Amino acid sequence: MKTVATADRETTEAVEGVSVTVLASGEAMNVQAFTIDSGASVPAHSHHHEQAGYLFAGHATFVLDDEEHEVGPEGSYAIPADEAHAVENRGDAIVRGVECFSPPRPRPNWMD
Repeated sequence: MKTVATADRETTEAVEGVSVTVLASGEAMNVQAFTIDSGASVPAHSHHHEQAGYLFAGHATFVLDDEEHEVGPEGSYAIPADEAHAVENRGDAIVRGVECFSPPRPRPNWMD
C-alpha cells in the first residue's frame, strides 16, 4: 500500500483561478482534489485519460460538443478519454471537488 502524507501533497495552479492537488496515485489511476474560483474557467481541451469526478461545493458548467452540463453539490460526472471539454464556474461560490483519472494524470495541468 502506498500512502501520501498531507505535508507531501503539492497544490498547483493549473490555470488562473483553478488549483489542483494530487491526493494519491497508483498504476492505473490517480485522485486529485480541485478548486475553481468564481469566474474562473478551464479552456477546451482533451486528454487520453478517462475522468470522473464529484463536487462537494459550488456549481460547475461543463461544455462538451457545444452542449452545457450543470453539475452542483453532490453531483458527479464522467468524461470519456479524448473527448474535448471545458469547465466554468459562473457562480459566486468556489467549486470544490475530487476527480479520478485513468490512466493516472500525474501532472495537474489541464493544458498538458
